[in-house]
Amino acid sequence: MNLQPTERNQDATVYVGGLDDRATESLLWELFQQAGPVVSVHMPKDRVTGLHQGYGFVEFLGEEDAEYALKIMNMINLYGKPIRVNKAASHTRTQDVGANLYIGNLDPSVDEKLLYDTFSAFGVILQHPKIMRDPDTGASKGYAFVNYANFEASDAAIKAMNGQYLCNRNINVTYAFKKDTKGERHGSAAERLLAAQKPVIKTDQKPHQYFAEKPNAAPTFQPGPPPAQAVSFQPHEWIGDQDSREGSCDVEIRDR
Repeated sequence: MNLQPTERNQDATVYVGGLDDRATESLLWELFQQAGPVVSVHMPKDRVTGLHQGYGFVEFLGEEDAEYALKIMNMINLYGKPIRVNKAASHTRTQDVGANLYIGNLDPSVDEKLLYDTFSAFGVILQHPKIMRDPDTGASKGYAFVNYANFEASDAAIKAMNGQYLCNRNINVTYAFKKDTKGERHGSAAERLLAAQKPVIKTDQKPHQYFAEKPNAAPTFQPGPPPAQAVSFQPHEWIGDQDSREGSCDVEIRDR
């Protein structure tokens, strides 16, 4: 049974972010059972589409199980994407106001770390940037999405970065299309009005914590058999280790 947030033992609950669209509550349950007895799993769903919103909560039987999950599960790959695991009691999700950007014409070498480092200069980013990738090869499709906490940040990013060069490619930065709408983009006057009326919920997660530093040794554990056609649980290839990559990319700001 999925318990409501007020009914959970927050000290024994972890927040799981950066989830792929294919992730399910049953899959999270099976994965986190490797850390200890799981009491409940909850993935908030979009009221319109019924799809999960890329994050969830896993409640364990005891606080020590949650602490162990933090140590062995943070930044492992799930469907080829690193997941973030934090204590739910200290993580409060900032509300999504619709300040969502589309970034196109990306060089194949651009990764989530580079996008975050570039676009976090304009304001708070709610989640690490989402680069759309081929599900079979993991190769970038050349575009990504960045979700800001407010429209001041997203407006500034568009003004500064649209048409600029990232890894020698002239990138497109604009508001993303809304899901299930006929060509309507985020950033409308109505959306901004609603955003102004929403209370700001702060998070104690610092920007640099979205990408973990490389530890002395990668986390290892022995998972149970994954569901058919699901995932291979592998330690994350640490995004933050820039020295391990061949070459590097720079942002080139040119005069307009």
